[in-house]
Amino acid sequence: MTADFAQPALNRLIERHLPRTFPAISACVIHQGDPILHLARGFIDPDTRQHQISTQSLFDLASVSKLITETSFLVLVDAGKVSLDTPLADIVPEFAKINPRPIGGGQDPHTRDFFPPDEAYRGASVNPAHVTCKHLLTHSSGLPPWRSVYLLAADHPPPPPAPDQTYATERWRKGLSAMVGFPFAGPIGDTVRYTDIGIMLLGEAVARLQACRLDQAVRELVLQPLSLSSFTYSPEVNGIPRTNIVPTELDDHWRYRRAWGEVHDENACGVGGIAGHAGLFATAADVARFGQAWLSRDSRLQISPELRASATRQHASGQYRLGLGWMLKATADSSAGDLYSPDSYGHTGFTGTSLWIDPHRQLVCALLTNRVFHGRDPDGIHAFRRAFHDIIVQAVDAR
Repeated sequence: MTADFAQPALNRLIERHLPRTFPAISACVIHQGDPILHLARGFIDPDTRQHQISTQSLFDLASVSKLITETSFLVLVDAGKVSLDTPLADIVPEFAKINPRPIGGGQDPHTRDFFPPDEAYRGASVNPAHVTCKHLLTHSSGLPPWRSVYLLAADHPPPPPAPDQTYATERWRKGLSAMVGFPFAGPIGDTVRYTDIGIMLLGEAVARLQACRLDQAVRELVLQPLSLSSFTYSPEVNGIPRTNIVPTELDDHWRYRRAWGEVHDENACGVGGIAGHAGLFATAADVARFGQAWLSRDSRLQISPELRASATRQHASGQYRLGLGWMLKATADSSAGDLYSPDSYGHTGFTGTSLWIDPHRQLVCALLTNRVFHGRDPDGIHAFRRAFHDIIVQAVDAR
């Protein structure tokens, strides 16, 4: 089966958004185990138009990286090295060193302005020893959604990426030291507060449980077993030419350069480029293959059927409906569009990436863009994502 039947509608949609919403796009769709669409449009440098995007181009996955960290943790659960209810402090003891921890204010990730604590929790505190790994997976830990870790990890931005650059271990050490001392944003377990800080700490737990650095841990636990060879942190440092790496935003706040060959996310960049919440780059085909491994219960991914089913079932709600790491389709205005089945699951990334899986249709869609190239306005990419997924579902259902 080919996706030629969907091409006219997709072409019209892409033409409306390229290059205004994003200058580069790649997508891979798998239906019933067969690839039915694999496209790449746009240019690495939209001004000179010298290097066209190909299906081998690497995109900054942003928060889609979380799925690899979280899946790695679930592999460790299935191996008996840890449980969902294990307190984080059992693995990262310094997390509970300051006890109790206050419930304090937060920080806006876009303006970077600080704001006061919720009046309902003013003067309250929590015991960090009560935060479990399941709380991290479901973003119900009460930890702050965002803090400027990158400014605490070093007194200056990292240099531009270069091949064979040494990993800055000290940056991660200082960043971690800051994270284990931040005030909480609310009580443990009361609601979903989507938090990068929580998944950065989960990444540290994965690394310690596997007794190696996080990049090696996810490679051993997920990427190598599934033969996902394009996934990499810090691609330019690892020798991948810039002409095969899709650039993202012009950072006029901290790095004062366009993020190209390095992760867009400031916190991931600031701690050395390797973090649980962001930092991975990959092709659309490999992101789709990862989704297919979950959908088909690929035995190479050593997670029991029971745990897989639990991971894609709702465990917490609030800002989002969440399974164990997976976002579940919103009941209204979902980035997966209106036609994906209600039991669909996936994840989005701030740079303009997403992976959505419809188990009812046996459908996997990996959609990668660099929508932050022009800035951070979310309206264009949200409308595009919804329309894209609806076109794919309509085409599949019309077979």
